[in-house]
Amino acid sequence: MMSKVALQSAITNKNNAISPKKKPPNLPKIKELIMSIQNRYEFVYFFDVTNGNPNGDPDAGNMPRLDPESSKGLVTDVCLKRKIRNFVELANENQAGYEIYVKEKSVLNLQNKRAYEALEIEPEAKKLPKDEAKARDITAWMCKNFFDIRSFGAVMTTEVNSGQVRGPVQLAFAQSIDPIIPLEVSITRMAVTNEKDLEKERTMGRKYIVPYALYRVHGFISANLAAKTGFSEEDLQKLWQALQLMFEHDRSAARGEMAARKLIVFKHDSALGSVPAHKLFDSVKVERINGESGTPATGFADYQISIEKDKFNGVSVEELL
Repeated sequence: MMSKVALQSAITNKNNAISPKKKPPNLPKIKELIMSIQNRYEFVYFFDVTNGNPNGDPDAGNMPRLDPESSKGLVTDVCLKRKIRNFVELANENQAGYEIYVKEKSVLNLQNKRAYEALEIEPEAKKLPKDEAKARDITAWMCKNFFDIRSFGAVMTTEVNSGQVRGPVQLAFAQSIDPIIPLEVSITRMAVTNEKDLEKERTMGRKYIVPYALYRVHGFISANLAAKTGFSEEDLQKLWQALQLMFEHDRSAARGEMAARKLIVFKHDSALGSVPAHKLFDSVKVERINGESGTPATGFADYQISIEKDKFNGVSVEELL
């Protein structure tokens, strides 16, 4: 016969065996896995172009973009993000966590599918998994592995659905300080395309240039959104590096000479911040010191950029360029 102690032990083991399994703990969010930035930022970025086309408009024969009312030049946020992506990919090649989601010849469905394969989840056409934990895991995997997703966000609701992410880093359109006058330049080529044109001495073409323009763009970085995507301090430093050096690795005959001129960063002492962004931007002044304001400039020396520092409580100002 079993002793009293042995009998009690057997009953306890049996109860443990038939007791329902405990629910698995909720998976940690990205912000618990990676220390995201803790401060809100805004920045003002100046860059210029000399005898080049900074951003052609495909609906206008690749003519430099401009505001028809003011004749000031424009560069889209998408154009600038493309250059940031290219630089980060170049500078961090084969480094884990710094792949680029939107890049040349990228097939987005295949990019999205990688998350499912890594997590061993079977994809369902155009739908995230019904299990919320699995759906979060897929989106988190994409944020963890792709710099541009956790920076700029992405809509990944393609046939292979990996969710939607709102990015903490956003840029406005860049606008030139003064009006621009695009020039259309005729060019020639000594070679011909087809054999039937061999008798021709040369073929003709055209290209647009902006003789000179200084552009200003405003940027925003949200600490609250960074917590959701895992945008970290390391990511932030790579963003600053890209803004300073991206034009050095984006040379082409079409773009002429482009250069980063000023990068002014406003750092708030908290995630929410205490000063509206427009007031910070207004503290950065651009003065025309050579030539007449409102007319096309001829070089960076025509301008003087100044900052009203120590004007706002809870905000520090740093010039990275």
